[in-house]
Amino acid sequence: MARLREFDEDKALEAAMQLFWEKGFEATSLSDLTAKMGIQRPSLYAAFGGKKELFEAALRKYTRSHATYVRAKLQSRSSVKEAFRVYFEGVVEAEYGGGCNRGCFCINTMVELAPHNEIFEILTREHQMYLSVLFQETIERGIQTGELSKDLHAKALAQTLVVSLIGLTVMMKSRPERSFVDNSVSLILSLLV
Repeated sequence: MARLREFDEDKALEAAMQLFWEKGFEATSLSDLTAKMGIQRPSLYAAFGGKKELFEAALRKYTRSHATYVRAKLQSRSSVKEAFRVYFEGVVEAEYGGGCNRGCFCINTMVELAPHNEIFEILTREHQMYLSVLFQETIERGIQTGELSKDLHAKALAQTLVVSLIGLTVMMKSRPERSFVDNSVSLILSLLV
């Protein structure tokens, strides 16, 4: 008869996700993981596989949660311009607001692992494409309501906003002057005409 798990897998995965997000894949040891997750190595292996499989599960958990968060942010305002402003300014504030400088777990993975690992290349690219679809839907809503110009190419603009978001997030890792970032965000948002 199989033994029942003596820990909450979702809580353990959340703890692993937070640690990977903070330290990255390479800098996180199995000892770090078991301590943070509150489990022993055999339990980690039995529930999640190895470190790479655990990281993949953590990344998938993050991208689902992040996609839900982005969708809610973009739908939280009737004005499309205001929704994008609130979203982009929130990304900046999260980095400069005094908390830890973790950035986006998916973008961190894109930089650290995607160039060397096909699984993480695909997972991070899928998330980029999903964000692009969310952005495109929001832009199309603005075009339909007349808030945005009917001459905008919604798909191209959405992709440009995703590229801008990724670049902004990576750049903020080096903590440039806040005015540099704020000016960049203002220019990015000026594309929404």
